[in-house]
Amino acid sequence: MRSAGLRFRVVPSPHEEKPLPGEGAAAYARRAARGKAEAALTLLGVKERRAALLAADTIVVLDGRILGKPSCGAEALNMLRALAGRVHTVVTACCLYPWVGGPSAPLEFALQSRVSLWDAPPELLAAYAAGPEPLDKAGGYAAQGAGAMLTRSVEGSWSNVVGLPVSETVEQLLACGGSALRGAEAKGAAVVSARVRQGGP
Repeated sequence: MRSAGLRFRVVPSPHEEKPLPGEGAAAYARRAARGKAEAALTLLGVKERRAALLAADTIVVLDGRILGKPSCGAEALNMLRALAGRVHTVVTACCLYPWVGGPSAPLEFALQSRVSLWDAPPELLAAYAAGPEPLDKAGGYAAQGAGAMLTRSVEGSWSNVVGLPVSETVEQLLACGGSALRGAEAKGAAVVSARVRQGGP
């Protein structure tokens, strides 16, 4: 978001979702993002509701199985062992509530990227899983952090793998009307109020 010249505030959302029986990965990610956005809306003041609200949910999918955030180092290690030497899919779904004057219904979109992890030795996987980074990341790794050493290639949007497809998000904000981008991102959810940066670093 900052790289796009946006100012925003993160609003932690208490909302958590679990996949429903037979639910597809993209459908689950969209439902989870929508739930985060709706929960965050109730936490915003009147002034903040004049900005946009953006919630996102990222999941990792391997052989049709959804991998969420590991609850402990042992679970993270199991996920990493399954992903090592394989290609998996990262799905990020976003739910955008536009500001006053924009569309009344939320905009939803999702993106998929394919990620290849190399077949790292068990000692390296164990050392990484023992650290704090995997516990807050879908699939048990952070491609933007120390987990980059496990990542061989990314097919598709890199920022989608990190947790927010930036260019698609900016496109949707612009589609809501005007060159002024206002919004909020959700980790939980976020509230943004900014303009596109014109030129310069």
